[in-house]
Order: sequence, then C-alpha cells, then structure tokens
Amino acid sequence: MSKSLNFNRISRRNFLKNSAVIGGGLVAGFPPIFAQERTAQGAAGAAAAKGKSFGMAKSVIQIWLWGGPAHTDTWDPKPDSGYDYCGPLANPIKTNLDGLIIGQLMPNLAKCADKYAVIRSCTHGENAHETGSYLVQTGRMPGRYVYPCAGAVVSKFKGYDGGYKGMIPPYIVLTQPQGRFSEAGFLGTKYKPFATGSDPSRVPFEVEGIVARGISERRQKSRKELLDDLNTFKKAMANSGYLSASDSAVDQAYNLVLGDAGKVFNISTEDDKTRAEYGNNWIGNSCLIARKLVEAGVPYVTINYNGWDTHKGHFGEMNKRLPQTDKAIAALINDLSQRGLLDSTIIWWSGEFGRTPRISWEPPYSGGRQHWGHAFASMLAGGGFKGGSVVGKTDDKGEYVEERPVYPGDLIGSIYYNLGIDPDATLTTPQGDVVRLIPESSEEVKSGGILTEIMRA
Repeated sequence: MSKSLNFNRISRRNFLKNSAVIGGGLVAGFPPIFAQERTAQGAAGAAAAKGKSFGMAKSVIQIWLWGGPAHTDTWDPKPDSGYDYCGPLANPIKTNLDGLIIGQLMPNLAKCADKYAVIRSCTHGENAHETGSYLVQTGRMPGRYVYPCAGAVVSKFKGYDGGYKGMIPPYIVLTQPQGRFSEAGFLGTKYKPFATGSDPSRVPFEVEGIVARGISERRQKSRKELLDDLNTFKKAMANSGYLSASDSAVDQAYNLVLGDAGKVFNISTEDDKTRAEYGNNWIGNSCLIARKLVEAGVPYVTINYNGWDTHKGHFGEMNKRLPQTDKAIAALINDLSQRGLLDSTIIWWSGEFGRTPRISWEPPYSGGRQHWGHAFASMLAGGGFKGGSVVGKTDDKGEYVEERPVYPGDLIGSIYYNLGIDPDATLTTPQGDVVRLIPESSEEVKSGGILTEIMRA
C-alpha cells in the first residue's frame, strides 16, 4: 500500500488498532477535537426550516464520477448542436416525464425520471481536477484552511457527534478515497472515511480490515480462539476491571470482522435476480453494497468511480461506462423505492466538472472532451428532493449557464438541509476561528441559494 493511500484513508492496521484502545465504540477511538457548534439559524435557514424536507433524509449515497462526466452526453443533451458537439451520441431519449430527455445511453434511468431531479446549471468555472473536486465537495475555494468535505461533515453531525451507534463506521468509501484532498480537512482523522479497498465484484469482497485475503472465515475464528487461549496477561487481569473497556472495543472489532455487522459487505446474501438488476460488475456491486450500508443505518457512503477523464477516445469510454452506470443507478433508485428507503436516502450523482461540449477531433485527442467547469450537471434523488424536477438551463450548445446557476455550496447546503443539518451551522478551526458549514456569497465563492424549488414543501 502506498503512503499516499495510507494518508488518505483509515488503514486496516490503524482501523483495528484504534478500535482496540478505546471502549466507546469501533473507530471512535480518536479523541473528539471539536465539539459540535451551532449558531442561531440565519434568515435562509429559518425560512427553509418550515419545509417538510428538513431532516427527512438519514443517509447519502454519493456517486462520485471522478474525472468529470460529460453533461451533454448524460443529463443535458443538445441534439441540435451538430456533429462537432454531439458526435455519435446525437439521439437522446425520452423519459417517463413529458418534455424531459436524457442521454441515449441511459435507457434505464429514463424509465424512472419521476424519482429524481436533474440539475442542469451547476457551475464554478474551474477546470483543474484538484480545485474542482475541492469546490464540489466542500463548497469552497482552496485557502487558509483545508475544509472538510460533505461526507466528513455528515460523519460529524449525523455520525459520531449525532448519536450514531452503528458498528460500521459512519462514512464509507467504495473502494478508494477521492485522493484529491484530505476529505476530513481540519476536522481531523476521526472523521476521515473508511475506504474498503479491494474489488466489490469479487466474492467474498475482501474489505480491508474486515476480510483477509486468502483466509477463510473459519480460519479467522480459529486465530481469534488461539489468541484468546494464549493471552495469559488478559486472564490474569480478568477480575481487575482494568481491561474491560479495551475488551469491549476488541469484541466490537471482531463483530465487524466475523459477526453480523460485517455481512453488510457480502453481496452473496442477495438473490440472483437482485444482483442481475444491478449488473454483476464493479459499479453495480458497489451500488448494491451501498444500498445494504444505508439499510444498516450508515449515514454517508461514497462510490468513487474513476475513469471519466476522457481527453481521448471519449465515445468508446462512454459506450462502456454509461450503460453499466445507467443500469446500476436505476436499480439502486428502484430498489430503495421498493424497500421504502428512498424517502430517507439521498442519491447524489456528480463529478468535479463537466466536459467541453465541443469535441476535440484533432490529434492526439481523436474524439475527446476536455475539462469544463463553466457548466455541468448533477442528479439528486430521494431524501426530500422532488422527483420529476429539472433545475436550470444552459445555452443551445451546453457551454454556459443561462438560467438559475447552481454553485457547489448551494447543492451541498441543500443536502445538509434535507439531512436536518442547518447550513448556517458552524465549526471551529484548530486556530479557534468559527466558520460556517456553507460560505456566504462572496467574490470568491458565489451562491444562488439552496434548492428550495425541488424540496418537498
């Protein structure tokens, strides 16, 4: 494992070590660095708090398409813009909503458009991966502080500091962390995601720290029994109470490794029909595991799906990736809906920006799309957001926003709001400064306001 990956996630060793030195719960061994602080609701928060959507959601599944998916090939097609803009994807399809069309490689999502909202006017103007990722996931430009991403904030407010008692860490990443910045920012290690590693298409899914490669469950149990037999110090101190807290934490860790809690990562418990509906591939199995995680009460799950940085051979990649993604996410939406979980689960589809609407046909790109932060699209489903909604509009080629610009802080603040987290709440930095979860509009970071138009009234 590289040092960079160790820095950006909780490693197997640290995960189990930290759970063994405390008695308060698995992975809760890091001392609380900041107490949750809240200010009185500001004008926007007070007005929004009257809506039914406030606090409706309990969990988020973030579909993070690392590299930046092309908005004009997905949620904002422009069929009349010509071959230099559409290429071979010039035939968008109708959805089950009159007047709404989406990309032609998304037929399954077209059938459930009544269950999600499309945001066609996302914008921030940045074309660098690092800056774009930081902006979309924190709502802020890089500056004096490294701010926590949305997952870390939810891990704090709805996880460790919000009464979460689950055996599984409250912030999970399938399978590798985003890696473009420190997800927890100044909140510190306690709020970093637990990245599973491995490949969810493998059975068993060898979750780092939970399933050891090449070692059966029976052998893992035998190892634990042997360790208990050899631990003479523990036996000698059994009646002292000195080790009781540590014993409790170790038992919790083993319950995750060998007990019922760890089974949430096991897709073999699902029937063949369900697995086929998601698609038996990386993204399909990741979405299925994400459903199992929120069903178990985990507040935040990120599926970090890379490969969307299509400078070259864009359309070949789209023909491979989009059909699998379409099938998996449509299955996730429908599965959550059928289980009565969609109202309490937000699904958030996004990348760090879009791709250039005009195609780069010239060598060396030969049909590629470049970075484009002036206009891109996101999708929100469930958790208090109204399905069958479209927000914003771009020009006739999809290059610039014409109506209702939606900035990163607007979207993140809307997600917080539907989770019952006041967007006007504050955090305290290590330097003692009090900062808002969502920045106020300024020259550096603009705001169009949270998405009240797609929230349940």
